[in-house]
Amino acid sequence: MWRELLIVGVLGAIVGEGVQAGVLPKDTAEQYELTFWDSIKDSEHASDYEAYLKAYPNGRFAPLARARAERLRAAAAKAGKAPPKAETPAPKVATPPARVEPPPRKVETPAPRAPSPAAAPEAGKAAGESAGLREIKDCPACPTVIALPRGDFVMGSNTADPSERPAHRVSIPRPFAIGKYEVTNEQWNACVAGAGCPPLAGAESAPKDAPARDLSWDDALRYLAWLSKTSGKTYRLPTEVEWEYAARGGTATRYWWGDQMRTGNANCMGCGEPWQQDAPAAVGSFAANPYGVHDVNGSVWEWVGDCWHSSYRGAPSDGSAWDAPNCRIRVIRGGSWREGADYMLSSTRFKYGASVRQSQNGFRVARDLE
Repeated sequence: MWRELLIVGVLGAIVGEGVQAGVLPKDTAEQYELTFWDSIKDSEHASDYEAYLKAYPNGRFAPLARARAERLRAAAAKAGKAPPKAETPAPKVATPPARVEPPPRKVETPAPRAPSPAAAPEAGKAAGESAGLREIKDCPACPTVIALPRGDFVMGSNTADPSERPAHRVSIPRPFAIGKYEVTNEQWNACVAGAGCPPLAGAESAPKDAPARDLSWDDALRYLAWLSKTSGKTYRLPTEVEWEYAARGGTATRYWWGDQMRTGNANCMGCGEPWQQDAPAAVGSFAANPYGVHDVNGSVWEWVGDCWHSSYRGAPSDGSAWDAPNCRIRVIRGGSWREGADYMLSSTRFKYGASVRQSQNGFRVARDLE
């Protein structure tokens, strides 16, 4: 521990000098590394520090990351728990697999409202039921999905974050279904039992109704392949357009419930109970949006099918995934329980390396209906 404290002191001096020199530009390698580190610096999972070391083997926090990973592995071994297996290193990419940290958000003008936004849920009725939407469960082990109709909406936001610009109208040309909740530990463990997925560190002792996390984009594809084989239906990740369409629930405000954070609607830091720093709440602990979809704000970041692009210029307008050959930097959406209200906006988006596991990342499923 003394060695770790010494490293912290040295790094604190280095970072302090950097802060005095001014705020780093958003799209610099230094800023990517700093924001990656900031997202894991309080973690009690060795795999988070190993993920940092794979992305930045010679990074400024590498000595501290190694020391913390060693301490956590030693503590796990002493407690009689097998330490998590090291994952296959992420392929080298032009840009590091880190989140893009937006500058502090300014008060924004909400995007134009869609022609016919969904009404708020009727008293005494579930959100999906009042919107006339049906739930589907294709097999006993399958996640429940909600069938959403075709439609159009304004995606993105003309805010200070360039990755969300420009706000643009897109169409969902055909109905599709999306997970009512994020994939849970119980559902992931069914895939493990069926030899389709790798076991997750700590998943055996985690609540079965909590969202499965510490998952890479590649891990999500393994689950979807198993689920498709098990159910006889073709499951996939939602496209980024589908995800935001479902998350907004027919609304055009900053959050699906309005333009201000409201207690009890999102599993995020400072957003109301139930909340704890170490882990997200069970799925469905917070209110559903008007489409009956839960936890699109907070809980865990959710992988989608798209390749990362730094803005929406040139994005498809037909609801399809915006992909690219051999893409290894993928989009995550929705924020997590460890971020505050400014990260819960329906338009917020970030990127991560496809093979990197991070304890705040999970996913929900989607499939076509026609």
